[in-house]
Amino acid sequence: MSDLELFKSFIAKDKRKLPQGNNAIIYTRVSHSSQEDNTSLESQKKYCELFAQRKGLDVVAYFGGTYESAKTDDRKEFNRMLAYLKKTKTISTIIVYSYERFSRSGMHGAQIAEDLLKLNGIVTLAVTQELDPTTASGSFQQQIFFLFSKMDNELRKDKTITGMTELVRKGVIPYTIPRGYTNINKGARAIDQKLEINDEGKFLKKAFEMKHDFNYSDALIVKKLKLLGYTIDPRRLGAVYKNPFYCGIIVSKLIPNEIITGKHKALISKNIFLSVNNIKNEKVSPNSIRSNDSESLPLKRFLKCSVCNESLTGFIVKNKNIFYYKCRTNTCHSTKNASIMHQKFEEIIKEFTIDEDLVEIIKVKIKELFQSKFENKIEENSLTKRKIKELENKINLIEERFVLGEIDKDLFSKFTKKLKLEKEELEQQLSNSKINSSNLEKCINFALKICKNPTKIWSSGNLEQRVKFQTLMFPEGIKYDKKNDVVQTTRINELFSKMLDISRVLKDIKKGESIIKNQFSFGVTAEGFKPPTLRAEI
Repeated sequence: MSDLELFKSFIAKDKRKLPQGNNAIIYTRVSHSSQEDNTSLESQKKYCELFAQRKGLDVVAYFGGTYESAKTDDRKEFNRMLAYLKKTKTISTIIVYSYERFSRSGMHGAQIAEDLLKLNGIVTLAVTQELDPTTASGSFQQQIFFLFSKMDNELRKDKTITGMTELVRKGVIPYTIPRGYTNINKGARAIDQKLEINDEGKFLKKAFEMKHDFNYSDALIVKKLKLLGYTIDPRRLGAVYKNPFYCGIIVSKLIPNEIITGKHKALISKNIFLSVNNIKNEKVSPNSIRSNDSESLPLKRFLKCSVCNESLTGFIVKNKNIFYYKCRTNTCHSTKNASIMHQKFEEIIKEFTIDEDLVEIIKVKIKELFQSKFENKIEENSLTKRKIKELENKINLIEERFVLGEIDKDLFSKFTKKLKLEKEELEQQLSNSKINSSNLEKCINFALKICKNPTKIWSSGNLEQRVKFQTLMFPEGIKYDKKNDVVQTTRINELFSKMLDISRVLKDIKKGESIIKNQFSFGVTAEGFKPPTLRAEI
């Protein structure tokens, strides 16, 4: 035995459990589905397999095989591969066609490859960029390849954005075309696109006209459109109203602060578009804020006539300097002193005042109520999705039977129409019931802050603040009943309504009165007010 053999017990142990053998996996990827047409994935796989044979490696698993962007490393197949490596611990090599197939995130991708090597003894090898990442020079070269991949990504991005910006300046939409239009020159260059107004566009035009001519609410317009055979979510309709594309103008984040005249045919005139948006957003309309009487008439258009349901406008008797609200409908012509109307409105919102010592308990109870509602709604949505899937299966079965000749065209048309209509109604129901609890805490704190002194907040605010306040609390406005000289609320923001419910019950408890079981449930409404819709405006 040599003298050196005596020192074996002092040798530093390698704590890493490095994989044994020549097991390898192959990872392939393309960035877009269109790349699959040129067999890019198949080519990658073939060359990776040949590389494995040449290196004497045994391929035991394949990953990728699909299109995933590599701008970030949050990819389904990529992460599945990493999870496999962590669990299996028998893989010595990852084979990719090139390092950009592994990652285009720059140093982050390089760090993943380095960690795999240092912690697990797994090397990442590229068919087209042969190197030895276990050496200092090879590791450095690998990092350079990853950096070049990221730089190439950024250059492509800049080039793409530049090209898209130029198209927008030429009046062309280089991204998703707004609803209501069809590109009849699809497949040609973006600059050669030819947009025509489709059937949906004709319905959207009617929506603009109904809003302009009659100032109907979005909900009413949606109902009228449905009777005509067209279904759209009220929130989608709101987005349509605010898109100047429909009056022939393009605005884009690609070129902020610029207004471009589009090459497409306008759906409606610029006057109608501006008119609709002034009606819809009068609370922040520059024209309304600058007018002489606006600050003194914050309830204008928010206040409606209980007889004809038309929005009230306003005027001033100059010699007396007194402002009035007025219904301009020929059959009504009702007027009301603005100061008196404001007092009536303040009496309503004063009801929502919450005592300081009740704030914390109300906050806790409101959170419980809405959390319960969210959970119930999630369960309802799950059942609705299941029903939609069942209807889709039925539709597919009927279509299959029709193709096989088992049923005639009349039966096919009858049943598919019925099932599709039922499916659309469920999809509409699902769309209308979308929920989001992420901002609940913030909304509750904001509402409680308002309810500490709602009258003062409304009366002391400027025009824009007052209009935002009143619209937040009563989303559909309020009505004035001239005959009985009272102001009526229609729909109360559910958050404020429930706070009022809880506040009243807690005050009753203070007085020693008994509490009704389920007093705080969503079925209970605020006394003296019409029932709010069971959908919080938060």
